[in-house]
Amino acid sequence: MAKSNTRGAFLALLAFAIYATHDVVVKLLGRDYSAVQILFFATLLGFPLATIILMRDRVSGNLRPRHPWWVLLRTGCIVTTALCAFYAFSVLPLAQTYAILFTMPLLVTLLAIPLLGETIGLHRGCAIAAGLCGVLIVLRPGAEPLSLGHGAALLAAATSSLGSVIVRKIGQDERSVVLLLYPMVANFFVLGLALPFVYRPMPIEHLGMMGIIAVFSLVAMLLTIAAYRMAEAVIVAPMQYSQMIWAAIFGWLVFGERADVWTWLGAGVIIASGLYIVGREARRNVSEHRPASQTRLRPEVGLMPRLLRRRDTRDGA
Repeated sequence: MAKSNTRGAFLALLAFAIYATHDVVVKLLGRDYSAVQILFFATLLGFPLATIILMRDRVSGNLRPRHPWWVLLRTGCIVTTALCAFYAFSVLPLAQTYAILFTMPLLVTLLAIPLLGETIGLHRGCAIAAGLCGVLIVLRPGAEPLSLGHGAALLAAATSSLGSVIVRKIGQDERSVVLLLYPMVANFFVLGLALPFVYRPMPIEHLGMMGIIAVFSLVAMLLTIAAYRMAEAVIVAPMQYSQMIWAAIFGWLVFGERADVWTWLGAGVIIASGLYIVGREARRNVSEHRPASQTRLRPEVGLMPRLLRRRDTRDGA
């Protein structure tokens, strides 16, 4: 695939626009159904799409993970991320949810210290501290009541970051089919056990919306992978922050939401910190693993986890 930063940036913008639309559908369904039910049926409807991907995998081998405990931990992270993110989108304003989830590159950089043996200098350390201050600006503890939705968004950011760092640690050894299949199967069985306690009958149009979530997740994932293969990570990664624009548009048009000045100010601080870290890690010899800039920043929601093949590391994905 020919390299082109412009085309890669465009594909990334398109991918994150689709992700934002995906989140709007989640929020719409969240008015009537629990996150467990939404995620279960979205995962169930995503299995045929995942099967198509798995059929294209020509790598020989079995489905036994080479790093079972890391794969198990990552699977747990993805299940937790999915539930928490879906719940947060259901109960919080879109812009506020995104602002909290944008802490992911900061947390990835922190988690890379113990898991990847990474070190951070003064510059990145200050950027992380500033980003965490941005979270406090968004949440304003003491000034505004904190809800379970805020806690869910924070937990989703943390578990998504941990899952991403684990992929950077084991991704070159594990088959893509293992990284894709295990979280989907776990979602199906774990959520299937909880489903009887929260299930509500669904009309056919709502089931169709569940299918939209699955399809949009797959399409956006494929576009994101294509973007990272076509362009430099330092170009593609910041495109995630375009979701803040979609949050403002969709939040106003669909849900009547208007983000307050504190949400925008905090989001600005978090985004600036994330951009600085991504740019800093793109420099030669600053970060051996480049944990933030080489991590696809869209939180993994467990439907279509990002596929990391051995060649992904070589081509800058």
